[in-house]
Parts: sequence; structure tokens; C-alpha cells
Amino acid sequence: MKKIVLAVSISIIISSFLYLFSVSHAADARPAEIKKSDKCPVCGMFVSGYKNWISQIVYKEGTYAAFDGPKDMFRYYLNPGKYAPTKKQSDIAAVFVTEYYSTKMMDARGLFFIKGSDVSGPMGSELVPVESADKAKEFMRDHGGKKILKFGEVTMEDLR
Repeated sequence: MKKIVLAVSISIIISSFLYLFSVSHAADARPAEIKKSDKCPVCGMFVSGYKNWISQIVYKEGTYAAFDGPKDMFRYYLNPGKYAPTKKQSDIAAVFVTEYYSTKMMDARGLFFIKGSDVSGPMGSELVPVESADKAKEFMRDHGGKKILKFGEVTMEDLR
């Protein structure tokens, strides 16, 4: 009986450690170094030539998917199994996009996305990522736009 209790206790400790490691690993995720050979899994375009639009999803186990713009990244994010049958949203550690004004890779989950502006990406109409609500309003004054969305508000309908 003592051996069973000990085995269960060790199993719980190991499981807890692995869970905490995976959570801290996810928080430490960084954008991947984009290679010339990286292709968007949604449209097939090489992404390295579009530095101001590159977006990416980084998985907990260290792999990544790179995109030529936020719209294709969202298409993939909202339905990863369509493009990578073994992947699920729960496997994702981080999502990065190139912020419009700074052209720096930033955590997409904290940004705002403008739909329907006069700014085009590599594939035409694009969701333009900006850092703050104030920047989103400024962007809309300068470039039009139909809608400001937070990361979690983007739907497949917004991608049409």
C-alpha cells in the first residue's frame, strides 16, 4: 500500500512539474527567426519578403508557422487542424504579428486590429495590427477602416 501511495505521489509531483514547466515555457515564447524558405501554410507565399507584415504562431514544443500577414495567421489560428492536422489551439504558446507603426514583432493577443482600411498587405485587404486603442483611432483617422477588433474578437467572418 505504501508503494502505491508513493508511486501516486511521485506521479502527481512529476505531472505538476511538467505542467508548470509548460506554462512558464509558453510565457517565455519568443518570435522565431524567419528563414527565406518559410512559406505561409494558408496561401503558400514565401513570407520573408514581407517584413512589415510577418505574423507567426509559436508552438509549445518549439516549432512555428509563419504567415505573410495577420489575416492568414487568423485563418490558421481559428482552424489549425485544417492546415496542420496534428495541431490544436491548445498547443500554441504565443502568437506574434508585426505592429504597423513600430514594425516590431509583438504579442498579437494584446493588440488591436483594424479591418477595412486603405492600407493593403501582400495579399490585398488586411487586418492592420496596432499597439493601443489610441493608435487604432489615429490609424482610422488617417487610413479609414470599418472596425477595430481586439485579438479575441476576430472571427472567420472578419477575414472575408
